[in-house]
Amino acid sequence: MLRMDTLDQRIVSQLVTDARASYAEIGAVVGLSAPAVKRRVDKLLDQGVLRGFTAVVDPEALGWGTEAFVEVHCHGNVPTHRIRSGLEPLPEVVAAYTVSGPADAIVHLRAADIHHLETALERLRGVEFISRTVSTVVLSRLLERPPQP
Repeated sequence: MLRMDTLDQRIVSQLVTDARASYAEIGAVVGLSAPAVKRRVDKLLDQGVLRGFTAVVDPEALGWGTEAFVEVHCHGNVPTHRIRSGLEPLPEVVAAYTVSGPADAIVHLRAADIHHLETALERLRGVEFISRTVSTVVLSRLLERPPQP
């Protein structure tokens, strides 16, 4: 388990709020110098608490506005690394999770439109170890939150 003290939590909170904030700006809020914030951020990156910094882009702006969550059911007992390697080549798969319950995995797909989604689902069903899928198309996004420290 990764451990953070109160200062680390406050730094992460500031980065979640505005990842473009300078170390000096973060330091002013948390009561540290810019070099001290940088050292802590570097430590959090080394420990894997922070995985990186990125721009958050609306998928619709990139032409990938259709999405679905798909239950994946496999033939027999398929190891998780094999499920992952079967899903990785499909560019429409934006996330995949092993789950409890009747499904072996849940896959989050994004596509340009419903026709593209249908094609992606056909390719997903064509993965050799997948026996069947159950799809739920997203109509609207109600809530999305970044993790809070």
